Amino acid sequence: MYRRSLRNRVAIAFAICVASLSVVWGLAFFAAIRLSEDRVLVTQLQRAAERYPSLTENPRGYDEAGSLPEPIRAWGEANPEEGLYEFTAEELHVAVVPLGDKKQHAFVVFDVAGIEASSSEDWWLLLLITGVVGTLGVLGFGLGIIVMRRAVAPVSQLAKMVENIDLENLSAGDHKRIESRRFGDDEVGMLAETIEKTLERISAFVARERYFTASASHELRTPITVITGALELLEQSDLSTTDVEVVDRIRRATLEMKTTIEMFLCLARETDDGLCEEQFLVMPLVRQAIDQQRYLLNGRSVDVEIDLIDVEIGDRSKPVACGHAQAFSIAVNNLVRNAFEHTLDGQGPITIHVEEGVLFITNQVRGEADAQYEPTEASQPNGYGLGLGIVQRLCERNGWSFSLHADEARVAARLSW
Repeated sequence: MYRRSLRNRVAIAFAICVASLSVVWGLAFFAAIRLSEDRVLVTQLQRAAERYPSLTENPRGYDEAGSLPEPIRAWGEANPEEGLYEFTAEELHVAVVPLGDKKQHAFVVFDVAGIEASSSEDWWLLLLITGVVGTLGVLGFGLGIIVMRRAVAPVSQLAKMVENIDLENLSAGDHKRIESRRFGDDEVGMLAETIEKTLERISAFVARERYFTASASHELRTPITVITGALELLEQSDLSTTDVEVVDRIRRATLEMKTTIEMFLCLARETDDGLCEEQFLVMPLVRQAIDQQRYLLNGRSVDVEIDLIDVEIGDRSKPVACGHAQAFSIAVNNLVRNAFEHTLDGQGPITIHVEEGVLFITNQVRGEADAQYEPTEASQPNGYGLGLGIVQRLCERNGWSFSLHADEARVAARLSW
């Protein structure tokens, strides 16, 4: 469709625009000159016709200054230099011509009275010329816009095609809407082809990601389900105290592994199929996290206090968060686990403060332990407590806010939604 490069098309369009304007301006000036010439001749002929049969020669020659017309006689006797002179008030144009080697001059006088346009006519003529020039300027501007639009039309078409593609929800056939072949082999064609190939690769990647997460979700959860079933069977048999402790550790490890798998699958998904708009109750997830991590406090004298502000006791409708419930549960589990792990015996209590839209988890620490809780650092990678970076990513995916404040006495994690 376009055989020339974009640079050449723009250059050609500019050249065509300049050439067209030059031709139009040239024709306009040529017409103005011809009209002025015709006007002078016609006006002079009309004056001669009005004076017929007593015709006077115009212009007229004078050999002596004394024979010049009265208004300019004194000027001629002052022996002016050779040249052309105009006397506006007298409406005379005079040419001073030298006579041989003598210092005498001859005079050629042209009486333009009635030939030159009056002042009012000059203003009308100036207004006409201004109108013509303005009209030509507007036409030239419009012509330039039309020519340049045609020159850059492929770029505009490509921009509209890309704009109509929903980059947040790419489908397998979105790259075909570019149709890079229609743009030719110029720079725009190369850009269109690159965008088309990029969108094709992204679409293929999204398809692979969806297939992987769907398959991994099934394949990774199946062994966990089998292990959980086997543990339930073991619990029904007669076990020694040592065996019960081992089974409990296996159960906790299995639960942590299940949560880790769900967390990474949640972060790996390109889309959440509307789960990020889900509304869920906060308190059940908080209590579940406390129960799951309670074993970390075994053997330590540490109390856990739940502080509910502006939430009526027994009101199950408060507080409510919006987002991915599983992601919220993972984030709370990480924060609760970090608080339980880094609170030593007798340094309690651990306070979990909940109000509408905000969750605070505060725990006491030793002075030298605060370096482990810098906001940019991750906590120790035991089990699925994979650090504050994971919590930060989960919050960003769901539009929540996470911050951490640490000093020598305590560490306070804040999660708001």
